[in-house]
Amino acid sequence: MGAAAARELARRGFHVLAGVRRDTDAEAIRAAGVEPVILDITDAGHVAALAERVAADHRGLRAVVNNAGIQVNAPVEALPLAQWRHVFEVNLFGHVAVTQALFPALLRTHGRVVNISSVGGKAAMPTYGAYAGAKFALEAVSDALRREVTALGVRVVVVEPGGVRTEMASRGIATANDLASRMTPEQDARYGGLVQAINSLMASGTSSGVTADAAARVIAKAVTTPRPRARYTVGRDAALLTRLTRLLPDRALDRVIAATVRRHLPGRAA
Repeated sequence: MGAAAARELARRGFHVLAGVRRDTDAEAIRAAGVEPVILDITDAGHVAALAERVAADHRGLRAVVNNAGIQVNAPVEALPLAQWRHVFEVNLFGHVAVTQALFPALLRTHGRVVNISSVGGKAAMPTYGAYAGAKFALEAVSDALRREVTALGVRVVVVEPGGVRTEMASRGIATANDLASRMTPEQDARYGGLVQAINSLMASGTSSGVTADAAARVIAKAVTTPRPRARYTVGRDAALLTRLTRLLPDRALDRVIAATVRRHLPGRAA
């Protein structure tokens, strides 16, 4: 999704600094208007180097798109604390670090911050405790930042994708299976079927989701529209679920989610 957004913004005439973690990824994305930058947002040295690169450029910084993310799914009881901390480092604290480092440049141009959240930032599915927790927190940080800096001329926008056809889901399923293999026999008895159901639901939602290019167009809109909304959803599933979170009481939403998961339990027809 990030690569598609970089290409879409370059097509619209922007010079895009595209953060990548490996040289091979840099060569894959390098194109007219797209300049790859080695960037691990959890590495303070990388973030400082990015700020220096931006400060040295005569062009103003139009927007920071915080798109990095990892998906780590496991029951709350069974997910090691080290994994919880890693998810929050990548999905929350790294975004805060990048925003802080580049904020002086955004102030000079009255630019904007676009945070890529998730429908998981509005509704937490079973086994999504760490991922959704970080996304809920990103939503809150975005709200606080927006209310702090609107008067300074900086806009803050949240994009909430649902299912998007990218490699993130397949990596998430592989990680979930690895974590499930480390559960105790008692935990496996409690949650093994649930993990399989969520993996099936994740795969189904991704295969029926929007393309990365469609998501990129929403991100580009968040960057370029003169008067952006505070939030944009991506895909019908995201629009529906975020609406349900506003309309349904918690227990009713629990039942809707439970019924959805139940259809994917092992031995049940998809």
